[in-house]
Amino acid sequence: MTQQFGKFTASELYCPKCKISQPVRERLLLVLPTGELHEFVCARCSTSLGKRTVTGPAVAPGSPKPPRASAARRLLGFK
Repeated sequence: MTQQFGKFTASELYCPKCKISQPVRERLLLVLPTGELHEFVCARCSTSLGKRTVTGPAVAPGSPKPPRASAARRLLGFK
């Protein structure tokens, strides 16, 4: 059988505090080596309603760029 849905995410969830289905916002909680952990919160009262893990390749932090030669000369007092 072919896959019908690629990525599926919630737009509304039942909120026990509001006692009704409410729109949700998705917040990024953690960036893990295996993916990202997201949290669904109620758009009205900000109650946590659920979590989801998005798997993917690990994101390597960018390496800082070395300063340009002209900037380094100015810092050292050379012209």
